[in-house]
Amino acid sequence: MADFKNIFLEDSKIAFDKKHRKTINFNISRYEEAVSRGKLRYQNLDLAKQRASHIKDKVVANLATYLEEFEKNALKNNIQIIWARNSNEAVNEIIKVLKENDARVIVKSKSMISEEIELNENIEKNGFEPVETDLGEFIVQLAGEKPYHILTPAMHKSKEDVAKLFNEKFNTPPESTPTELTHYVREKLREKFTSAEVGVTGANFLVADVGGIILTENEGNGFMSVAFPKVHIVIAGIEKVLPSISDLHLFLPLLAAHGTGQQVTVYNSLITGPKKAGETNGPEKMFVVLLDNNRSKIAAENEHYKALKCIRCGACLNACPVYKNVGGYTYAATYTGPIGSVITPFMNGFGEYNHLSYACPVCGACSEVCPVKIPLHDLLLLNRKLTVEQNLGPFGWNTGMKAYEWAFKKRQHLDFVNGTIKNHLAKTKKNILGSEKEFPVFAKHSFSYTRKSNLKL
Repeated sequence: MADFKNIFLEDSKIAFDKKHRKTINFNISRYEEAVSRGKLRYQNLDLAKQRASHIKDKVVANLATYLEEFEKNALKNNIQIIWARNSNEAVNEIIKVLKENDARVIVKSKSMISEEIELNENIEKNGFEPVETDLGEFIVQLAGEKPYHILTPAMHKSKEDVAKLFNEKFNTPPESTPTELTHYVREKLREKFTSAEVGVTGANFLVADVGGIILTENEGNGFMSVAFPKVHIVIAGIEKVLPSISDLHLFLPLLAAHGTGQQVTVYNSLITGPKKAGETNGPEKMFVVLLDNNRSKIAAENEHYKALKCIRCGACLNACPVYKNVGGYTYAATYTGPIGSVITPFMNGFGEYNHLSYACPVCGACSEVCPVKIPLHDLLLLNRKLTVEQNLGPFGWNTGMKAYEWAFKKRQHLDFVNGTIKNHLAKTKKNILGSEKEFPVFAKHSFSYTRKSNLKL
């Protein structure tokens, strides 16, 4: 079993890597500028967020009802529905579809849920070739890496890094510009689009009343992953459902404003099944895999159900001071940043991932920027509470907290452990502040003790 806590502590040293910090700060600063402009389009942004939050509250409270409505209407549209309780079931069902349709090449649009079930690794083992068609995903796949950010997979790479990577893999000129590299990838992927037997996408939303899925994107690769292959497979978490098509006028601009700062993304597609009689474009078959993977468990929680309102805009990651310092890979999880720290312990186990709840200064920046008003910092505090209740905290931590409680109940207790003892204890333990900082020296006596002593003089 991997020790994800120590992996986090070790990998967080990247915060001191100046090149990494420069790249992340540059990319996030551009995001912040764009999003600030995007939000100005709203006369009353908070009202829009309240409405979106209310709709998602209603969805999670009535999740089974809306999913059944979606399934009923999707079946009318000749969409085949596959229910998957966990990642293994989802992968096995997808491989079954691939084999039944004699697939070899699978084109994929950006989808974090495919990362959640490790689709690429699993289908490669079975002889299939997955091809990422989102430019950022294409770059990280080429580098043999995972997405760094839920919205911007290659955020950690500078344009020079990408040019060097393409030069190594494709022998393109090392001084190639981003525009030139984009043209190169477009030509390369065109062949894959036209030859692939299956296209795999996620879904930004599932629309219950029409039985369709929404794809929102800027590159057009998602739509091409649907239009060319004969089979379209959608993988979506059960929380993605919206009650009505009329909700899209609220959610699509909110997602765009908080994700990229746009009024609306360039391509927004409502897909309601395989191509109909007389239509020339589109797949002959369409499957929607509805994945639970402990989402129903989160939905049953008194407070944590609010995490299922997330629309995957990435705003909380970009606002989080921890994420901006340690980056995406340090979390060793599919979903990173504040939202990832909330849901990952539920999905993958508190025993292995409870430490993520402590990677938070509880500043509330994530909750403030969330377009659906998820109280993320409050949920992280509740995660810590669950960790303690399950006795998952390290022995030293629990013992230390009991000592803290004893010390702060009475002033005399606090003064009993004077500065000399504290300094001695500090030297016997590894510096919890890290090797980059020196642990402060405690004064011999507290201010309270010194003041009382002076008053007696």
